[in-house]
Amino acid sequence: MPTYEYECQACHERLEAVQKFSDATLTTCPKCGGELRKVFSAVGIVFKGSGFYKNDSRSSATSTAPATSTTTPAPAASTDASSTPATTPSTTSTSTSTSSTSSD
Repeated sequence: MPTYEYECQACHERLEAVQKFSDATLTTCPKCGGELRKVFSAVGIVFKGSGFYKNDSRSSATSTAPATSTTTPAPAASTDASSTPATTPSTTSTSTSTSSTSSD
């Protein structure tokens, strides 16, 4: 049940009342009998648990996020002869010599 704060318009006395949402608002001051009005103020907020702070979301995002890999195509090889050394395989040529002996 929420706690409501009231202030008397005549004597400026403040009081708190725990009421249901369906309960009627208080209208008369118990001290002097003057008119009461609700006082609205800021509500305190407390963030509990993980994921509310910058450092929480980073560590949990990397551990709980599914691993998605995107493949990027490899850059095309340059065909410029000045920047790429020649990589042709060397061929070895063997010459066979036949020696002929002549007998007469």
